[in-house]
Amino acid sequence: MNPSTLPTLVPIVPELTMLVGALVLLMLGAYRVLRADYIFAIAIALLLINAGQVIYLPPGELTTFGGSFIVDDFARFLKVLVIIGSSGAIALSTDYFVAEKQIRFEYPILIMLSTVGMMMLISANDLIALYLGLETMSLALYVVAAIHRDSVKATEAGLKYFVLGALSSGMLLYGSSLIYGFTGSVSFETIAKVTMDKPETGLLFGLVFLFAGFCFKVSAVPFHMWTPDVYEGAPTPVTAFFASAPKVAAMAMFMRGAVEAFPSIVPQWQQIVVFVSIGSMVLGAFAAIGQTNLKRLLAYSSIGHMGFALVGLAAGTEEGIRGVLVYLAIYMVMTLGTFAVVLSMRRQGKYVENISDLAGLSRTSPVMAFLFAMFMFSLAGIPPLAGFFAKWYVFMAAIKTGLTGFYVLAVIGVLASVVGAYYYLTIVKTMYFDEPQGEAFEPMHNELKVVLGVTGVLNIVLGLYPGPLVVYATAAAKSLF
Repeated sequence: MNPSTLPTLVPIVPELTMLVGALVLLMLGAYRVLRADYIFAIAIALLLINAGQVIYLPPGELTTFGGSFIVDDFARFLKVLVIIGSSGAIALSTDYFVAEKQIRFEYPILIMLSTVGMMMLISANDLIALYLGLETMSLALYVVAAIHRDSVKATEAGLKYFVLGALSSGMLLYGSSLIYGFTGSVSFETIAKVTMDKPETGLLFGLVFLFAGFCFKVSAVPFHMWTPDVYEGAPTPVTAFFASAPKVAAMAMFMRGAVEAFPSIVPQWQQIVVFVSIGSMVLGAFAAIGQTNLKRLLAYSSIGHMGFALVGLAAGTEEGIRGVLVYLAIYMVMTLGTFAVVLSMRRQGKYVENISDLAGLSRTSPVMAFLFAMFMFSLAGIPPLAGFFAKWYVFMAAIKTGLTGFYVLAVIGVLASVVGAYYYLTIVKTMYFDEPQGEAFEPMHNELKVVLGVTGVLNIVLGLYPGPLVVYATAAAKSLF
């Protein structure tokens, strides 16, 4: 092969570094050169180094593999976000697996491999690269969902996630094949050019199937059914991981796929996104009310929050995409902080998950109760916390389209927020006004304290001073238009 035909590998250096790092750690773990807890720490360090590599890639738009892989400001922003989410999830998990006597060196390696898939997904610039990234991400997720293999619930969660994930992959592939059949290309750029003319009906069918696959990955209605069962059944650190980084990567796939491949048929895909957004917001608000298990409640909460984020995408504007990016960054902070508290709910060596277990927490652990209450207020969208501004940006993007339908969408979003506030405030009431049941939780481990402290501070700072985040999100959104 002529060396001049070899693709430049500069844009994909962070992915290659993480892949090589994961394989080296796998060897070190398999031959018992390093203890599992050391591998957890090294994995976090490698992820943070990887975030630095992404930040210091040459500026501007970089492409490789014939344009299939792209690194722009949008990709940089979201890759740093998923790396932070993955490293936070590993930090949350170390003590859990030690306490459960289930620590396995494979866990952080699987997280790293899944993160490689997420980064590929974020940079995918055609349908084949998108599918490869999606499957690389998902295969590791199926395994970590069932990593607690002696648990019936975890095994069921992994199996359910795998079966439904395979179904969604099938729909996404079918949609991709229809789009290829009617446009003659898998490249987003070429698809966009072909669809400039009047789109054929078959292409719209392909779009619907493609979006169905996207909706499954972000757990949006009507493809949300796996979320509560998998969140409840999987080990709690795995649930924290599912709720953070993969959601960001999947939403990135949704945004780039919709905006770059179908810019001329925005009204057609807007209808789908608006329907999915309303369904997710309403279901997330009402279905969580009757939940007693905290992880199931957070599962429905995540469905609702993806609905709010989709309001920004539905707007189909640069401002809307900026709103989604701000929303995802703030949502990740709130989620990691919330799960740091859930992982601290431990009595007599056993983890508890029910909302009633939080009764009287303000008297037994006032700092933990305060921070958890702050996250609940933020998730509910109460100012001046960061969650309020996350919703503000997506609702304003919808209103600024000037279309009546989007005014209605924003109003439904506000009403869903009001309903959702009920169950968040119920948790606060349980912590502050109910009598304690049983003894206090065991002392929080240092890793959890660090994650809780950092996310708690960010929750306030991003609410009071969101400027820098908005600046980066604005630059990232511009690169899609």
